[in-house]
Amino acid sequence: MKLKLTTYLSAFAFSSIFVACTETNEKKLPIIGERATEERIVDGRTVVDTIYHQIPAFAFLNQDSVEITEKYFDNKVYVANFFFTHCPSICPTMQRNLLKVYEKYKDDERIAFLSHSIDFKYDSPSVLKSYAEKLGVTNEQWQFVTGEKKEIYGIADKYLVYTKEDQDAPGGYDHQSYLVLIDQQKRIRGAYDGTNDEQVAQLFNDLETLLKE
Repeated sequence: MKLKLTTYLSAFAFSSIFVACTETNEKKLPIIGERATEERIVDGRTVVDTIYHQIPAFAFLNQDSVEITEKYFDNKVYVANFFFTHCPSICPTMQRNLLKVYEKYKDDERIAFLSHSIDFKYDSPSVLKSYAEKLGVTNEQWQFVTGEKKEIYGIADKYLVYTKEDQDAPGGYDHQSYLVLIDQQKRIRGAYDGTNDEQVAQLFNDLETLLKE
């Protein structure tokens, strides 16, 4: 069974504190997710490489009805999350907090934002367009995307974020409020509760750390 972000974040909590307290060089963020090793021969010697979990290829429609793929985020740091436009619980706070990050880095070509709607029934591109405009997004740096249920929920698993269609949940969908930080190699480098001011502040700090790597 694939582990979710909560498990990895608990595991990294102590090690991150230890690195911050003992390391004299610039801090580096952990790489989150499952990993494997691969052997190769270089100049007659066996070299062992670590293969890290990465976000795979994807294709979704954005708020302008244009297909957006993983290539849009090549060589960029980006923040991803999962929401739906009529969410009555965590989404408004999560998106307002992510907007603060967007506003700080607006027009910074090194950074992008990606919000996946988990309401595949209602959140059409035109609905996402209206939502983005009301939120205050004015450029293509922040993409809002929709797709088939299998595709959206499948990519959520790759971000290690829990999402579920649930009639008993507020608005009919259950999901986590993580803002997931992805590096230029499409590896997960951090996750932050978008409804928690302290964790959002940590996202600001970690973004700067990642940009310096």
